[in-house]
Amino acid sequence: MSVTAFKLNNVESIADKMKRLRDEAAGHARVHAQDFVRALEALEQLADDIAAGGEAYPVGIRQAAKNVAPQLSGTRLNVTALLDRGV
Repeated sequence: MSVTAFKLNNVESIADKMKRLRDEAAGHARVHAQDFVRALEALEQLADDIAAGGEAYPVGIRQAAKNVAPQLSGTRLNVTALLDRGV
């Protein structure tokens, strides 16, 4: 019985593959976080519109929108700052 040695060319090492996958995951996470910021912006605008909507909206809904708008703004600014720092 003979043993044949295989020469493998251009084979990615486990460590290189792990680094590549980590980098890919970080890139996808950044895009997802940017999508989150855009969704927060849209929701913040919607809450502001409802809060300023006057009698067209029931009082409880207007009040809920008025209460949540500042929280959305703060969260959006926080997430944006974290993304800008590269966290």
